[in-house]
Formats: sequence, structure tokens, C-alpha cells
Amino acid sequence: MRAIVQHGYGEPDQVLELREVPRPTPGDHEILVRVEAASVNAKDWMEIAGLPYVFRLALGPSRPRRPVLGADVAGTVEAVGAGVTRWRPGDEVFGELPRGTFAEYTVAAENAVSAKPAGLGFDEAAAMPLAGIAALQGIRAARVEPGHRVLVNGASGGVGTFAVQIAKARGAHVTGVCRTDALDLVRSIGADDVVDHTEEDFTRHGRSYDRILDLVGSHTLAGYRRALRDGGICVVGTGMTGGKVLGPLPYLLRAMAAAARDGTAVTTLNARPHPEDLEELARLVDTGRLRPVIHRTHDLTTLPAALAAQGPGHARGKTVVRIGSTP
Repeated sequence: MRAIVQHGYGEPDQVLELREVPRPTPGDHEILVRVEAASVNAKDWMEIAGLPYVFRLALGPSRPRRPVLGADVAGTVEAVGAGVTRWRPGDEVFGELPRGTFAEYTVAAENAVSAKPAGLGFDEAAAMPLAGIAALQGIRAARVEPGHRVLVNGASGGVGTFAVQIAKARGAHVTGVCRTDALDLVRSIGADDVVDHTEEDFTRHGRSYDRILDLVGSHTLAGYRRALRDGGICVVGTGMTGGKVLGPLPYLLRAMAAAARDGTAVTTLNARPHPEDLEELARLVDTGRLRPVIHRTHDLTTLPAALAAQGPGHARGKTVVRIGSTP
């Protein structure tokens, strides 16, 4: 089968290669998925670069121990292990895996995926898992309730486009912060107000918010507190770029240590895959309150270019990798 293989750390065009590799075999409690589509996340770019260096402790010191990239997947069950009872060949599934989805076939634990929403094609389903779960868990961590004034910093990105819609589904008044060229996009997915960060600093414009979901790390923790109302909550889902060794970790640690100061709370988001969250996302899709925003579609041959574009952090919505023939 064809797969994108990573043989080191560096720029995508230097360390990625489209190769023929053996098709994986599912274990007793695993399923073999024929991949119809995957999608690109900032996580992929960080793993390609091997930055910050501390990440290499988990990935592998000089090259990844698991060379096939990719986390998001949507596809069809091709075969099941002897102990699998939940799925059978032909079922359409989607989910987030540790690695291995930028390939024609991948193996998943039977509980790592959920049934693909009937109202979504494979491309849209592949855009949902990692970013959708991060947005859902971020909104949940912020304890968003009806009537809350919620600000999403990074509203036009992969996670941000989901966060805006999920906050609206919970009855919040949502302000989206993004670049000039993404203002219309953020309005189109339901934001009540938009802030152009190239023209205005939301931490200094005099308005305050009950909840802030920070997906960019563009301001200081003091700035976020300044923009919060008394009793407000800021959930930090990323960090300042930081150095090559520790990256955003010092910033995130400061955020963790800053909880409950001056009547406000600043906390961090550590999103993790969870099948029940996939099912909640599917329910939001089925009720018409959530739809993935797809900006570009690539295939395996152009994937390195897509990953290179992800690096600077200027993505609008999601970039999908179509691997099968069905959108």
C-alpha cells in the first residue's frame, strides 16, 4: 500500500516520502480501516519538525519510531480482529489515532473510532476528530452556558471553527478573533461579533468576556485576565512559540500556576481522544448545529506541500487529504 513515511526531522519536503509499505494486520481487538480521507493538524507539523525537542522523547530521538504520519481518519472497515464485536467489514467509521492515517490502510483499536455521521462525506468526517474534540473539550473546560459572552482567539483555524459553532450550540454570544481575510468565514459559521487582530487588541478594547478560549497564545496571561469579567474563565489551548527545547511548555506551566487570581481563572487544555466525544460531535452534525470547514483538499502526492503550509499557523478551517476515491 502507499503511505507517507517520515524518515527524520526537518522540513516536510526533506523528511517525507511517498512509499510502498506493507499493509498492517489488525490484532485481536483491532480493525483494519481502508482510509478514504485524513486531515492535517498542527500536531503533524510539530512531529515532522521534531519541535520542541522535548517531544522527541516520546516520538524517537533521531526519527519517529512509527514512521507513518497522520492522526485523523475516515474510512471503511476492511477486516476485524478475532476479538472485535463492535464492527464488521463495510462499516463506515471515523476517529483520531496516535499515528498512521496518511496511508491507504491503517489499524485502529476497536474503541478508538465511532460510526461516521450519515450526513457527512468522508472528507468532512476526516476533518472532525482531533480539532473537533479539542474544541469540544475546550468549551467544556470553560463551562460555557447559555448567555455567556465567549471569545474564541484563533476562530478561523481548525479548532477555532469548531469552537465557534459548539459555543453557539450551547447558547453563547460568540466573538471570534481572526485575520482580516477570515472575518467573513468566521461570521458565516455563526459568530455574533468578529475582531480583526491585525487592527485591534481584544485585551485592550474595553470589552470583557465571561469565557475566553485561547487557541493562539498571542497574548500574556495578564492580558487575558484583563479581558475577563469577574468570575470568568480563560482556557489556554496553546502557548507562545517558545524555544526549540521546551517550546510552549513554560508558558503553559505558568498558565497552570495562575489559576484563580484576582477573581478569574486561567487553566490549560490537554485534549485527548475520546469515543464519547466523537459521538457528541456526530449528534451536533445530525442536528444541523455543526459542520466542518474545509479550506483545501490534497492527495498523498501533494501532502508534503499541505504540511509545509500548516507550519506557519495560518490555516483557515481544515486541510483534508483524500486517499480513497469517495469524497
